[in-house]
Amino acid sequence: MTEKLSETARKTTLAPLLENGWAMVEDRDAIHKTFKFTDFTEAMGFMTRAALWSEKWNHHPEWFNVYNRVEVTLTTHDVKGLSSLDVKLARKFDGLAAQS
Repeated sequence: MTEKLSETARKTTLAPLLENGWAMVEDRDAIHKTFKFTDFTEAMGFMTRAALWSEKWNHHPEWFNVYNRVEVTLTTHDVKGLSSLDVKLARKFDGLAAQS
């Protein structure tokens, strides 16, 4: 069972993500980032790779796409806030975007 991040875990795991463009969502225990690509095909390629990892880890993002932009919000609905799954997926998404 996944648990909500402790205060200690938040300090150690969220700080690197926040330094890499992720931001806390106002009025929610969630993180958000906008990824920008050169064109629609590159954005969709990222989303496809991200979807495969999300399915593999059974943890799915809230996301929105327009042309070359993909907006991602991560939170764990089962615990009503951020969990280690969100941190893991955010790191993976950053790596996938860097490969694009």
